[in-house]
Amino acid sequence: MKVEADQKCFICGPDNPIGLKVAFRINDRGNQSEATISLSELYQGWQGVVHGGIISALLDEAAIYACRPVSMHGVTAALNIRFRQPVSTDTEVCVMAEVISIKRKIAHVSARLLCNSEVMAEAEVKVKLLDEIGEVSL
Repeated sequence: MKVEADQKCFICGPDNPIGLKVAFRINDRGNQSEATISLSELYQGWQGVVHGGIISALLDEAAIYACRPVSMHGVTAALNIRFRQPVSTDTEVCVMAEVISIKRKIAHVSARLLCNSEVMAEAEVKVKLLDEIGEVSL
C-alpha cells in the first residue's frame, strides 16, 4: 500500500472541513505528545457520550505524534484500547502519548485520554516507523 501525506487527516488535518483539527504539542526529549479538545454532540455515540471510535482515533493519533521526534512518518500496526469510563460530550479532555520502546522500526507507545485528571481510556499502540513516505507493508 502506498501512503502519501496531505493536510486532510480527520484528527489533525487543517484542510479537512469536517475534521477535528487537533493541534498536538510534542516533547522532543521525552518522545511525548499531548493535546486538549472538547468534542461536541456531533461526535457522540449514545446521547451525551463521545463515540468510542472518536476516542480510539484520538489515542491513535497521539501515538503517531509521540513518535515524531524519532520519525516524521509512521503508521499504526496495532491498537489495543481499554475504555474505562464514558466520555461526556462538550467536556474538555486531554489526550497524551509516550514512546515506551523502539525495536526494529516498531515503536511501542502508551496513550491515555483524561478528563479532569481521570483516565477515561488508554491504549497500547505499535507504530511502524517509516524512513520516508511511500510503499508500506505491515
